[in-house]
Amino acid sequence: MSSTDKPKLTRKDFQSDQDVRWCPGCGDYAILATVQKYLASIGADPSNTVVVSGIGCSSRFPYYMNTYGFHTIHGRAPAIAMGLKVANPKLDIWLITGDGDSMSIGGNHLIHTLRRNLNINILMFNNEIYGLTKGQYSPTSPVGTRKKTTPMGSVDRPFNPLQLALGSQATFVARSVDSDPKHLGKILGAAHQHKGTSFVEILQNCVIFNKDFYASTMDRSVKADRTVDLVPGQPMVFGKESDKGLRLNGYEMEACGSADADTWNPSTESPAPGVMLSGITTTEGMPMPIGIFRDVDALCYDAAVTEQVARAIPESGVPSLKDLVWSGGTWTV
Repeated sequence: MSSTDKPKLTRKDFQSDQDVRWCPGCGDYAILATVQKYLASIGADPSNTVVVSGIGCSSRFPYYMNTYGFHTIHGRAPAIAMGLKVANPKLDIWLITGDGDSMSIGGNHLIHTLRRNLNINILMFNNEIYGLTKGQYSPTSPVGTRKKTTPMGSVDRPFNPLQLALGSQATFVARSVDSDPKHLGKILGAAHQHKGTSFVEILQNCVIFNKDFYASTMDRSVKADRTVDLVPGQPMVFGKESDKGLRLNGYEMEACGSADADTWNPSTESPAPGVMLSGITTTEGMPMPIGIFRDVDALCYDAAVTEQVARAIPESGVPSLKDLVWSGGTWTV
């Protein structure tokens, strides 16, 4: 093997020496394995990869990755990730969060990270419940959710994570599910290749407090008829026989035959089509959209800051700290 050849990596290269501890059957196991396999498949450098998390079951992720990592505080993972990326733009940063961590106390940090469009990857595990703190309803729980904190049913209208991301000017927005590693791996690849902030909602099964909440759409026996995969450049076709489709009719998405299905384009200037698709509910008899909702180019915050810093350095080189302190106007008290 020549000195320029890199050894082929495997999932084991991204597995830490820590025992992975989630509840047996938790969807986090599948997501962890898929991320590790993806990073190995592209030959990612573990020493250049950073996993940042907040608080929650998903936020144990950094311990199980043989990379650099930060297990931060509740809701503040985006702020830490932003600082890391601006300080060292060469780092490959993956932000792991949950619906409680990012949609409640971390909501402000999340929307500004999306708005600024740093070149990082955000994976939001959505199980529509607070798992680590034992089953309270979360900002994504449906109205009527009966849990310990809402014995009569939640009256809160939930956040739609995709619409929140789209409304925050996110440049890449997608949805996948823990039980389909092939689809999730494909989405991770598209998100990682995107230049800018990628936001991926991953429907994740909490087997203890909200088991099978997505079974009516994602179970293998019904998935073909109850979901539609948004693939750029492909017709929005679904069904076991691929005989159904979606099309835009004015300001609404409607079901149609596969021959009349619209071709999906997530790169339109307006996020409106993605917003309409993300707002589809299965109670309307429509399929749940998964896949890529938005993928557009925009100025990356970290690249712009780096360019400004470079322009601010004089041709003579970086001045000393003393020179910087004593530069400009001074006065004696």
